[in-house]
Amino acid sequence: MAGGLVALLDDVAALVKLAAASLDDVALGASKASTKALGVVVDDAAVTPQYVAGIDPKRELPIIWKIAKGSIRNKLLIILPLALLLSQFAPWALTPILMLGGAYLVFEGAEKMLELLHIVKHHDSRGGKTAVDEKTVISAAVRTDLILSAEIMVISLNEVAHESFLMRTLILITVALGMTIVVYGAVALIVKMDDVGLHLAQRVSRLAQKVGRGLVKAMPIVMSILSKVGVVAMLWVGGHIILVGLEELGWQSPYQWVHHMELLAANATGSAGAVVGWIVNTALSCVAGMIIGSVIAAVVLGIRSLRGTRPEKREAH
Repeated sequence: MAGGLVALLDDVAALVKLAAASLDDVALGASKASTKALGVVVDDAAVTPQYVAGIDPKRELPIIWKIAKGSIRNKLLIILPLALLLSQFAPWALTPILMLGGAYLVFEGAEKMLELLHIVKHHDSRGGKTAVDEKTVISAAVRTDLILSAEIMVISLNEVAHESFLMRTLILITVALGMTIVVYGAVALIVKMDDVGLHLAQRVSRLAQKVGRGLVKAMPIVMSILSKVGVVAMLWVGGHIILVGLEELGWQSPYQWVHHMELLAANATGSAGAVVGWIVNTALSCVAGMIIGSVIAAVVLGIRSLRGTRPEKREAH
């Protein structure tokens, strides 16, 4: 009896060790995959704050929480099953689907950029009221998150494509949860920083008061900058997705030229070459995104005009 119990305990210990090793493998794979997708994660964090601009401060965190839940649903219920199935049975379909998402991003980014440049008129569907339709805000944010999350998940999937189906699934679930916590935790911290400033401004310490007042004054500027960075991020990410997709589908010239310019810039700037090369690649991808997005926006506006739908009637995102 004692011998059987010892054998059972040995088996349990072996299973625990195997499970621990598997968890280590999942953590390592998730870390590797997440590193490759870090650029898109930064863009996601930059895009999201624009959706809570003008929101009642008391509703900012609840709205961010709802967007975060929508992001989890995007990743786990839509993107993850679709990506795994396509990677298993139709890997050729991933690139065209991503390119469609990229086209949506550059369209959104170009339209917002044209509005900022006053080339396209923007009508506030709230009729000048301060109240914001939370459902519209959340819907627009979750829709944009779907594209950015798809890019994150597909990049991550490519990094662990050699793993078994089960291991890929576990790694991608870990990436989905981890990235969502990082992105929306950072967004929540950014949008509530002015409240932190107000709290510090009420402290007894003069230093705390000075820092608090500085934060209160700086945050509107930071939010304004982030909203513009978010638009640029849409153009860059969308443009990059389309250029890389075209290369994978056989039209290699556009992205090869961008990559060639990146290498030229990197080789000409010595120790700062990697950073400068990345900036050049980003800038050219952004320009490509703006061109493609403007063409799509022109087509959409033309269709609206033919249908007799004024662009001003479109609800603001």
